[in-house]
This record gives sequence, structure tokens and C-alpha cells, in this order.
Amino acid sequence: MTVADASESRGFLWVLCKSCDQASRLDPGHILSLLRADISLNETERRFRCQTKVQSSKCRRRDRRLGTAWVGLEADTYTGGQSVMSIKALRYWIDISLLAVVALAASSRSFAVDQPSDTPVWLSPYVGEGEGQIAQVVLQRARALYFQKVRSGVVRNPCYFAMDATRPNDLSDGELGPRFYIICESGRSFRAISAGHGGGRDLQGIADFANGRRCAKNFGNAMDSRLTAGGTYLTGETKMSFKGYYRASSKEDAVLIRSFVQFDGEGEVANARQREIGGHAAELLQNVCLRKDPHSAYADRDGYVPFGQLEDYAGGRSDGCTSWSASDAGQIIAMVKDDPTTLYIYPEAADIDAVTQAVRAGESLSRAGLYWNASCLKEIGSPKFWPKETLEPVLAQYNKDHPAPPERPPPHCKGQ
Repeated sequence: MTVADASESRGFLWVLCKSCDQASRLDPGHILSLLRADISLNETERRFRCQTKVQSSKCRRRDRRLGTAWVGLEADTYTGGQSVMSIKALRYWIDISLLAVVALAASSRSFAVDQPSDTPVWLSPYVGEGEGQIAQVVLQRARALYFQKVRSGVVRNPCYFAMDATRPNDLSDGELGPRFYIICESGRSFRAISAGHGGGRDLQGIADFANGRRCAKNFGNAMDSRLTAGGTYLTGETKMSFKGYYRASSKEDAVLIRSFVQFDGEGEVANARQREIGGHAAELLQNVCLRKDPHSAYADRDGYVPFGQLEDYAGGRSDGCTSWSASDAGQIIAMVKDDPTTLYIYPEAADIDAVTQAVRAGESLSRAGLYWNASCLKEIGSPKFWPKETLEPVLAQYNKDHPAPPERPPPHCKGQ
């Protein structure tokens, strides 16, 4: 068994020092985040060091090997020793010796009344369906994805992301609705921020899969659909693109260079790169014209640069990407630069179909073991997933029948 196995099996680890008999109950997910790599429990024994003080002195055998591990199961009422293990010691390989590790396999109930929660205790208050919380199913899937990738060595980042696209994009008072989650278990950090969803399209009587600003009704993975697709993703490389200049103040202009984090999907969202799905700041330039500025590093061969009005559409809709406020985008992009991590977006196609069937049958979602934000479900009636196999031929025919007009360069700014 490995540390990741213990985490995925909803287990905890008891660390027992056979010299001073002190024990510590640890969350394997926390340990995994600190190690930033998966290791076996036998290897874990060789990398701990007892930090216990016995009668005002440190453990007398803290620098010696303490034997093999005793493996047992956790009872629901443990009254053993106080938590005395220094997790910070895991960061320093040179300071680590041996402890015996007890793996609590929650998959077996022979010695336990209840399975220990898969959610760390510190994270529990953030789990729920209230404002600023993360739904249980979203967190479970996000954690499972993250620790799977950590165990396989694909991810070493101490943080992971999740998004609940069933929640409202903005609240009744006009404030943006938090539904994108940044979770760093090693640092016990949880943050919920706003994020935009895909706006979709209305094909003028042929097919209408457009979404409103507040709640998303339509989801899909088709090319050119501009829809959000739930599923499992990994963050990829970051691309920088020059958008143009805008007036930052009465005396100063600024340049807009927007960063874009590529998402690589798996399964039904494996075409994320082909769809150019990723994350970026919800900023763009409107009413763009060409201004003469031959000294600019971004000037074209004729000495012109694009100049427009900066629009912040945080809380608005995107072309299928995940968009954040400029400040949040800067922090997220810095977190994943050269250090990829996982992103889980809820709901997936199967979730959408199950909720739709339950709504049609008049069945309670909670009784059916399903989840959708109640406020948005009331607004949209029932959701719909548009698979690429059926939607892409429709889009291809529509684009053929309605070709886009030839692209024209922006006009010159007045006075140029």
C-alpha cells in the first residue's frame, strides 16, 4: 500500500513510535502534498522522525530505527496518544529517520463502526452547498483526480482546482458567485472565486444551445460550440498574447498582454486542446482602432498598433474557456507556471443526463443521490448535454450555409 492508496481508500495513517509509545493520526492526503510524490508505507517509515518530548526530553531513540510497522484498523473511538508528529519534518529529507506506520484501511469495517471521512477535518467546514462552499461530490472527484495524478508522478503541485458550473455566475445582489476552488491541502488553504462559463450559441432556429449570464443550462464538448464541458483536466503551458493598448488614465496608456493557460482534458473532454480550452483573465479590448506608434515594440510593419477600450467581463460568459478576474487570473497562472496541476469541472455528461431524467420524473435529486445547485436548476428547468458526435455535424452544416464575412482590419483611429 502507498500513501496515495491510503488517501483514496478514505483512510488515515497512525504513526506510532515504538520507543516512546506516542502516536499521531495523520491525513495521508496532507502527507502526500508535502512529499509531492507517492511512496510506499514501508518507505514512509524510513522517512519519519519522532518529535516527541518525554519527561521534558526528546524521544531517547529518535535517531534509531524502530522496527517494522504494526498494521491495524482504526476504531471509531480512539483515545490514544496526543498528536505529536511534526509534519514539517517531511520537508527535510535529511532529518528523517524511522517510525512505525499504521495504515488504516477504511475499505474494511471489521474493526471499525464508521469509516473515517475522506475529507480532512480542517476542510470540512468548506464542504456544503452554501455560498463559498464546495459540494461534496465536486470535492470528492477533484481530490481523487489530484491524488491519482500525484501518485502517478504527473503532478507535484501542492494545490489543485475544481469548478462547479451548476452554481450561479452572480448572486442576487449583483456580486459575483464563487464557484471556482483553489485547494492547497498541505497549507490548509481553501479559496472560492468567481469564474465564467461558456456562452454557447443560437443557430437561428436550427439549434439553440446558448446560455444566460447567471446560470448555465447547456454543456457540450463540440468544436465551435462555445460550451463548457465538465470532466478531468490538467493544466498545460501558458501562452502570452498581445491584445493592444488602452487608456489607463488621463495621461497614460497601458498595454494589454493576456496570459492563457492551456487545459489538457481526458475522456470526453480529450479534445480540449483542439477546442483551445483553457483559462484566462476576463479582459478584452472593445472598439479597437489602429493608432500610429512606430516606436512601439508591438507596431506592425506600417507602424500601427491596436488601441481600444478595456472591458472587464468577469462574471460574464466565455467561448467555452474558464475566465477569472484579472487579479485572480494572475495568481492562478503563477501557481501553475512550470508546475502543472489538476482541474475537475462539474458536471460531466452522465451527471447532466441523470439530473435531466430525475427532473422529468419529478424525482428529488437528493433522494436520487444527485446534485445540482437548486437556484440555477429552478432557473433553467433542466440541463442538457450536447455531445460532439451529434452537434459537430450540425455546426459544420450551419457554418457552410452561413460563411463568416471576410476578416477586415480595424479602422484607423480618428486623427491618424
